[in-house]
Amino acid sequence: MNIYFFKFSSLFYLLGTIAYLTHIVFLKETLSKLAVTTISIGFASHSLALLTRYFEAGHTPVTNLYESLSFFAWMIIGVLLITHLKYRLKILGSFLTPIALILMLFALALPKEILPLAPVLESFWFPFHVAFAFLGNAIFTLAFCCGVMYLIQEHQLKSKRMGAISKRLPSLKVLDELNYQSLTFGFPLLTLGIITGAIWAEYAWGRYWNWDPKETWSLITWFFYAALLHQRLTVGWRGRKAAIMAIVGFLSVLFTFL
Repeated sequence: MNIYFFKFSSLFYLLGTIAYLTHIVFLKETLSKLAVTTISIGFASHSLALLTRYFEAGHTPVTNLYESLSFFAWMIIGVLLITHLKYRLKILGSFLTPIALILMLFALALPKEILPLAPVLESFWFPFHVAFAFLGNAIFTLAFCCGVMYLIQEHQLKSKRMGAISKRLPSLKVLDELNYQSLTFGFPLLTLGIITGAIWAEYAWGRYWNWDPKETWSLITWFFYAALLHQRLTVGWRGRKAAIMAIVGFLSVLFTFL
């Protein structure tokens, strides 16, 4: 049953992405409302997919690449909907939904059978580690999109070509503020993800840290975002530098994830 919900949500994410991208071209309010409604239906269906898979499997459904891609996409759409409620920035969906859709399409191509849970994953801390880590990554995805939009908007302003793209993007101030807010929420979640992961590792293997590649890159990513947050708070990094660092940080997140 969970596969049907997953495919249904994938279809609505596709329709929502098309609606968002079409809205960029025509700037019709009806297209924006259609996009939000479609994505919301897809998110509700995706939530049912995860919930039914949880009951069918008997454990948190983030134990293989298919489930991880699905959960990551679900978190990204959730962050998009929450951000939309607060900021009402319609353009965000045009950047975030394609990323979620790509994750869903990759997941569709992977094996979807439910396998017995590995003993190492039978831990009280595993669901907390997963929730914190993926939510932090989803928020960093938002920061990445804001960084990309910032660089595009800045280029338009500097070249003094206030074309159609510039009119559709938020101001540099709004993008920089949203980038900063994403960092202040995402970094504590990344920190909690690493802490709960270390506790889980001690429970599973008898040691908090093993210095395997994924752990090492998680720590590198943490130091990167810690440095970025420090620079913003103490040195006053804003604008272009912060946007570029948000993009680089997200690439590190993807590398660590995959």
